[in-house]
Amino acid sequence: MSTSPEEPQNGEPQDQAADQESPLTAEEILNAEQTEDARAADHDPAVADPESTGDSELAQLAEDRLDDLRRLQAEFLNYKNRTDRERTQLRDHVVGEVLGSLLPVFDDIDAARAAGDLADGPFAAIATKLESLLDKQGLERIGEIGEAFDPNVHEAVLQQPAEGVEADHISMVLRSGFRVGTRVVRAAQVAVAP
Repeated sequence: MSTSPEEPQNGEPQDQAADQESPLTAEEILNAEQTEDARAADHDPAVADPESTGDSELAQLAEDRLDDLRRLQAEFLNYKNRTDRERTQLRDHVVGEVLGSLLPVFDDIDAARAAGDLADGPFAAIATKLESLLDKQGLERIGEIGEAFDPNVHEAVLQQPAEGVEADHISMVLRSGFRVGTRVVRAAQVAVAP
């Protein structure tokens, strides 16, 4: 058997002989020239550090879950605000319906007050208590002389000039209007200055 210069004479391959040589120093490793594969591995994070891909996947998953949580929190806040708004609207509606049925009583009180029948006596005390009770429930009168005409809350019945009242302002209130919160229970019937 002939031996080549690459093979030792004892039949062992060259790599084992190289392993038995002196180990490389840190300076030799740092100064060694990189191969193309090593350079590509430096630029590809999956090849360079397989654990970093798992970490980035976990980070992305955590970010997705955090986004889901933020979205859910925003949806809950919107739900809470919407239910609060709907509850207020429902309350205004129900109170408006109940108080709307009492408006003829208010009209009678206004007529009695205009005729001078509410100057003194028990009926005046009852009228005052009823008005204060309904004020506490949020019932508010609409329509004052001199107030600007608003077709959303006033019903123009006629045009009538009045001293000291500007054009398109209320010159006379024929029937008071009422509102509860933002809901108009009954529009005020008014005369408007031309």
